[in-house]
Amino acid sequence: MATSFEQMRANVGKLLRGIDRYNPENLATLERYVETQARENAYDLEANLAVLKLYQFNPAYFQTSVTSQILLKALTNLPHTDFTLCKCMIDQTHQQEERPIRQILYLGNLLETCHFQAFWASLEENRELIDGITGFEDSVRKFICHVVGITYQNIDHRLLAEMLGDPLDTQVKVWMSKYGWTEGEDGQIFIFNQEESVKPKNIVEKIDFESVSSIMATSQ
Repeated sequence: MATSFEQMRANVGKLLRGIDRYNPENLATLERYVETQARENAYDLEANLAVLKLYQFNPAYFQTSVTSQILLKALTNLPHTDFTLCKCMIDQTHQQEERPIRQILYLGNLLETCHFQAFWASLEENRELIDGITGFEDSVRKFICHVVGITYQNIDHRLLAEMLGDPLDTQVKVWMSKYGWTEGEDGQIFIFNQEESVKPKNIVEKIDFESVSSIMATSQ
């Protein structure tokens, strides 16, 4: 399966080079590629942006389901700005009138503003949105752990669980292990010591012989 996906990626890469990138006849191929990304937990931002650009040029071809998949895949790549890039390429009418897109934009806003508990609550009410998006929740948890890692030195175990969608404690421990976090007897999880992250940097300045000669001549 991986081999077939890589072959599809290569074929799409060739298709996106040159004038064919803007040929609406290629939309069917690109849309299948988006669906494959969702199913195979893969990601190709350039191809997805090409789909949204073709929708801009050819409004009659617009597909809500494909656009929703593109937005959800962009969320899996936070903290990169892919979600904002994709959102800017979607017509305001679709953003406001297409319910799946409107809901995904709301979920994205909750993530970008770090309202993680509210994100999980809203997702629970709209779980059909992520049907077929393999690995979506773990990708979001990876982003949340990134935010926690650069924000906290210590965090309560229960708060971390809530931020991660209140999964089973075994799942919380898996993420703790992945990032090297440890928990004390008081239920506080040690995230990071900011002082330990400060690493000395050796600065090497190179001065050529001509520069030294001119300085010595000036000082005489």
